[in-house]
Amino acid sequence: MKPMKLLAATLSWLALSLPLSFSAQAHDEDPEKITVLENHPMLNAPGKKAMVLTVDYKPGQVSIPHSHSGSAMAYVLEGEVISRVNDGKAVTYKAGQTWYEPAGSKHYESRNASTSKPAKLLVFILLDDNGEVLTPLPK
Repeated sequence: MKPMKLLAATLSWLALSLPLSFSAQAHDEDPEKITVLENHPMLNAPGKKAMVLTVDYKPGQVSIPHSHSGSAMAYVLEGEVISRVNDGKAVTYKAGQTWYEPAGSKHYESRNASTSKPAKLLVFILLDDNGEVLTPLPK
């Protein structure tokens, strides 16, 4: 595929899928900022796609409880993030630390540990081609 066609296809996919992926957060007055850096079909794993994204938290910012249909690895780029997955205890991760979330995990808590400094994550997630980055958990 020519570079311009690939770019157009990728931008079209992003325009159509990202609003759906994060529409459940629309009720939140100030959701964390999620930026997709890379999004590629996995040629060696048909039916799968890999995404790299950043999650920016303002001081004190909290994510809605959610699940991930794909496996995710998170790396703290800046600040500290508190994460609680499935039945585990809440863990505070500092810049330079990582954690893994198996596909189907329930992410009950994900928030900036600081009320005065921002935090930032780099996330790699492997999803089905039509999988969403996150799905809000029922209240």
